[in-house]
Amino acid sequence: MNRRDFIQKNTLLGLGAVGVPMVGAQVNKADDTARLYWAKLLYKIAEPVLKNLAEGTLVKNWKVEYSPAWDNRNAKVAYLEGFARTIVGVAPWLALPDDATEEGELRKKMRGYALKSIENSVNPSHPDYMLWRKEGQTLVDAAFLAQALIKAPDALWKPLDNVTQKRVIEEFKLLRRVVPPNNNWVLFAAIVEAFLLSIGEDADRYRIEFGVRKIEDWYVGDGWFKDGEVFHTDYYNSFVIQPMMVDVLQTWLEVNKRQSPAGNHKVLQERYALAVKRMQRHADFLERLISPEGSFPAFGRSVTYRLGAFQALTHAALIHQLPEGVSPAQVRCALTAVMKRMFAQEGIFDNDGWLTLGFAGHQPNIADSYSNAGSMYLTTLGFIPLGLPATDPFWSDPDAEWTQQKAWSGKPFKKDYAVGY
Repeated sequence: MNRRDFIQKNTLLGLGAVGVPMVGAQVNKADDTARLYWAKLLYKIAEPVLKNLAEGTLVKNWKVEYSPAWDNRNAKVAYLEGFARTIVGVAPWLALPDDATEEGELRKKMRGYALKSIENSVNPSHPDYMLWRKEGQTLVDAAFLAQALIKAPDALWKPLDNVTQKRVIEEFKLLRRVVPPNNNWVLFAAIVEAFLLSIGEDADRYRIEFGVRKIEDWYVGDGWFKDGEVFHTDYYNSFVIQPMMVDVLQTWLEVNKRQSPAGNHKVLQERYALAVKRMQRHADFLERLISPEGSFPAFGRSVTYRLGAFQALTHAALIHQLPEGVSPAQVRCALTAVMKRMFAQEGIFDNDGWLTLGFAGHQPNIADSYSNAGSMYLTTLGFIPLGLPATDPFWSDPDAEWTQQKAWSGKPFKKDYAVGY
């Protein structure tokens, strides 16, 4: 795509030719500017996937890009990846009530696409029926769909017709055929079962307990988990481990309290609280990784998931559990700076508006062997604070400088120390 086409397409969405904010400069005014920018950008990312799936044209219209090192698994996994990784990021936003604002109109339209997408994805007679019953990869993206349904049950689960609900449940239960490898995949099995538990279905509680216990055993300290038996320096603590651990434990705890209001939930409550504290500590690191210019380091595998690297930070913001000394406004401003820098790069979308392989542009050679264009939609997890209403301090508080802006402009900033939990 040439630069003129890129700017024209973004301008149509009201994004304009966004640039990189100067060091120390305010990113947005303390009004709806930042929020509307986030909403329009998320809509731009998500619409091609959910609109086409809703209209039955996803397979027909999407010319999926695959890693140059593609491992030759069934190429149709891309469609479920794109769908599930899109809907998990938009779910908190879609859970908000309708309103007559410009953002509200976009949200209402996207919710309609999302509900029809779920219906079509599990309909065996539909041309866009997903690859549910082949490939172990299906467990991964079923987990992201389950996480979306946990985050927005009133918006994305309860409105579904009985046939669609039964089909989702059936596909989820059939995933018990997949034995997860000894890494973050244990949480994928756990959250699928946690969702089933939350809707009163017979859940495999062993898969929940096993997944949570393995992750707890892999904690190495100071807000970091191993991803299996060996520690990896990458963003998987944020892509998956920390937020999904919190969602599984929260769901499990809520179900137990609902089923046994007078019961003793102390142990499970403590496990949940500890998971939140560890995610807070990890979120602290993530906020500090954002440079004064709105960049962040590209290291580790799956770095092409772009803003998905910040899910532990955005999830902490969504549940009002940001680390002490990190304000909602500074997170908003820091992430807005990252978005404006990253999504202003030429080539991040192809000519038809689909995400490309890459980090800050079209960089297919950095894609992992398991990556395709569908994988890239995990970037939507950077947008989940849109699930907070416009009146929330995350959106309404005046702009604030983030840690590295303060540090590199000679201003006081919060000192950092390791934690002992």
